[in-house]
Amino acid sequence: MPFYKDLSDDVAKVLMWEYDENEVLDSNELLEPENQHKILGYHPNKIAEVLMVRKLLKTVLPNHKILYRENGEPYLFPQDFHISISHSYPLVALAISKKKVGIDLEKRKEKIKKIRHKFILHEDLFIDNNEEVDYLTAIWCVKEALYKIHHSKHWSLKKHYDVLPFELKEAFTAKSRVYDIENEDFFKARVSFFEDYCLAIVD
Repeated sequence: MPFYKDLSDDVAKVLMWEYDENEVLDSNELLEPENQHKILGYHPNKIAEVLMVRKLLKTVLPNHKILYRENGEPYLFPQDFHISISHSYPLVALAISKKKVGIDLEKRKEKIKKIRHKFILHEDLFIDNNEEVDYLTAIWCVKEALYKIHHSKHWSLKKHYDVLPFELKEAFTAKSRVYDIENEDFFKARVSFFEDYCLAIVD
């Protein structure tokens, strides 16, 4: 499995890998017995993503395995680290940290403009429509990463998740928040663009 990027810092280990069609991915070897049923009926690309994440985990924590809570959230066993997973075939990303971490990986696609109304609210004030796809992709990534890290799991990325104004660059930090009538929590997200992809890390 060819290494792609290392975006680790002093808080979280964040690694990305790229699928190689010559790579041997054995589900019996890599996938936990508890999760074998999950991949039945999956598209081959989806199966590859699931197995790539496991193979990547084994390079870092070979004695750990990924299990799922009732709500579908992945966690590590033993539970001495937190994880977050994202994939956009042929890439996968895995974050491991002693504290909660959220990551999201997305490919740049023009069609994100068609769902702008579903997740953009206050961000309309600073989005430059000349670079609309990149702005929307970055904001979507940050909000998805926030959803993964925040305990409340609000259903609306538009109504409960904000990304504060930022300057679009190849790599930048964006302030963000999760809020409702009673609470407001602020976070910082590291955002990176590379080739046709965007990755957001909230830790």
